[in-house]
Amino acid sequence: MTGKLWGVGLGPGDPELLTVKAARLIEQAGVIAYHSAPHGRSIARRIAAPYLREGQIEEALIYPVTTGSTDHPGGYRGALEDFYAECVARLAAHLDAGRDVVVLCEGDPLFYGSYMHLHKRLSHVYSAEVVPGVTSVSAASAALAVPWSSATKILTVLPGTLPPPVLAAKLAGSDPVVIMKLGRTFSGVRDALASSGRLSEAWYVEQATTPSQRVAPFASVDASTVPYFSVAVVPSRLSGSVSASGDVGCRRLGPGRSTVADPGSVGGAGIGR
Repeated sequence: MTGKLWGVGLGPGDPELLTVKAARLIEQAGVIAYHSAPHGRSIARRIAAPYLREGQIEEALIYPVTTGSTDHPGGYRGALEDFYAECVARLAAHLDAGRDVVVLCEGDPLFYGSYMHLHKRLSHVYSAEVVPGVTSVSAASAALAVPWSSATKILTVLPGTLPPPVLAAKLAGSDPVVIMKLGRTFSGVRDALASSGRLSEAWYVEQATTPSQRVAPFASVDASTVPYFSVAVVPSRLSGSVSASGDVGCRRLGPGRSTVADPGSVGGAGIGR
């Protein structure tokens, strides 16, 4: 009998935000797999660490390239195709041996998650199931303590990798918006917010729900400090709960760790990836 593949959502960063099912599967799994950048440090494994046990087989799926250049003959896409083929072979060997494999995924596995690339290559051969997780979108809303939408308002989620003119056009025609995948895209996102007239409404949320959580007016953030795990938030104009104006000052947002600072009080100190 072959093993089962699980794509397990870990939530945005706080280990206590895992579902009961996710924690149980991680503890019971024979094989734990997780992605990481070339530096080898895995945010997913760090989140799941309290639930791991001795004796589990770990498969570190280390990307050959993320944002840098590659000498692969097929370029960036070719390097990733070879990487996924290798990952599939490694996990298939465990599944064929009857071992269940849990792939750890920050946030939700199918919401801009790396797991989806494994699922589409393996789920037609092996039994596979996805365990949803709390997304960074929900975490950002909680950090700001504002509702995303109500009544007929529509929440729009955009990737920061879109060209700035495309982002600006979508921002101009939307009410509440969250923009993901910042990091190197931050300057382009800022330009899009400015050209759409929404920069003054926008907020920046970094590493939500973790001890390093940071919340600040988007216009005040130094681009050089921005990690990939951060989002831009433009709340609904009807929420009225957060203002990016200078008279907000520094105040606590709810019972959590986050603070909101006015533009004059936010310096260049950020948390790297």
